[in-house]
Amino acid sequence: MTRATPLACTIPARQRQRQSTSKWEERMSRGKLAGLLAALALIEALVPSVAEAQSLAGWGTGTISLEPLDAGRPWGWAVGDFMDDPNRALYNTAKRKLLAGQQVYSHTISAFDIERYCAEAPHFDFTWFEMQHSTMDYGEVEAMVAACPRIGATPVLRIPDALEGSVQKAMDIGMLGIIVPTVDDALEAREAARYARFPPTARRSSGGGQATGLWTPAVPSGSNFRESINDNMLVIVMIETPEGVDNALEIASVPGVDVVILGNADLTSFSGLAQNSPEYHDLQARTRNATYRAGKLWGNAAFGNATGNPLSGDSRFHQNGPSNDGWTRPGGGGE
Repeated sequence: MTRATPLACTIPARQRQRQSTSKWEERMSRGKLAGLLAALALIEALVPSVAEAQSLAGWGTGTISLEPLDAGRPWGWAVGDFMDDPNRALYNTAKRKLLAGQQVYSHTISAFDIERYCAEAPHFDFTWFEMQHSTMDYGEVEAMVAACPRIGATPVLRIPDALEGSVQKAMDIGMLGIIVPTVDDALEAREAARYARFPPTARRSSGGGQATGLWTPAVPSGSNFRESINDNMLVIVMIETPEGVDNALEIASVPGVDVVILGNADLTSFSGLAQNSPEYHDLQARTRNATYRAGKLWGNAAFGNATGNPLSGDSRFHQNGPSNDGWTRPGGGGE
């Protein structure tokens, strides 16, 4: 990808700002157009016959049929297209597995515990650092990652909100991914994505923190941290309300969003639907279809959806679940 030439200092500040955001706005415009076209096509896909809906064995009488997969448009094709170099060797091992069509699982860290983090992280695809529903702070997450750098699991942080400050802090302490909770529309998704990558792709600020020192040793020869970090970033948004389901295609189509997952517990709470009901499975199918049409990756926070569900084969990103090497925690407990 051709990068913009650095701007001269003599260019007025307002003009520099416009130029620095032009690429992002161009991608956003393309994303809106693609989303509109995909929405028109999705209308037809979401009105199947009853016979089609009932053809999913064991799923009851849901009304939503699954968008068939196209061999020429695999899951996540738009994630690869958004990368500066789709052939780049990734040090974000979770993203590498996702783009290879594999499911990924985390362990969850919701309290400051260096010993536990260092013991568990080598055995999982990514670490889900929990800051939405915990009192843990950025400094504590930073200390754990620094204690055992590049230990195996990709560090991913569920931030409390999509504010610029929250995203920037997660980037500065060395996260290779953020999880944004309760995203109800494309604007919220855009706010999260725009601060997760450096210009000219997006609007990440050049701050301090340990990120550069943490990941430079992993950068392939011939590149550097700044050139490689955008492609190694994962932006995961959570749909947890019926409103988010209604806007799933718009959300998934936002440039820079890589993964869309359902927050299964909250979606049950906000919708009033049991997770084993046909109506709830319809919510899953709608978000699955929308995410596939947008070319992104789909998943469920509840790892039980990774097996035994008609959609399990398409559910790629999960909180918790089995380790990637057969390791089990002493005593078998824990998150």
